[in-house]
Amino acid sequence: MALELTEANFEQEVLKSDTPVFVDFWAPWCGPCRMMEPAIEELSQEMTQVKIGKLNVDEHPGIASTYGIMSIPTMKVFKGGQVVKEFIGVQQKDKLKSELENL
Repeated sequence: MALELTEANFEQEVLKSDTPVFVDFWAPWCGPCRMMEPAIEELSQEMTQVKIGKLNVDEHPGIASTYGIMSIPTMKVFKGGQVVKEFIGVQQKDKLKSELENL
């Protein structure tokens, strides 16, 4: 299951993580975000070398603003506390998995 990210745990779980972290910026009212949900959950079970997290932009607008989230779904990969990859809009699970395997 994907880790629920919040303002309380974002720094520890993402920025200070020893492993790469894939963060799905989403909102409950967003249809395309809902379409991505099964793929995100599958990735969280299949990808052991990458932490998979979800951040609700409605509940945590400060973090969304800090990372320039202008549309959702947006997914960013953090490594060593820095953004190293970004995906905007609905993505195919296989493409995301391939990108994450090549970090």
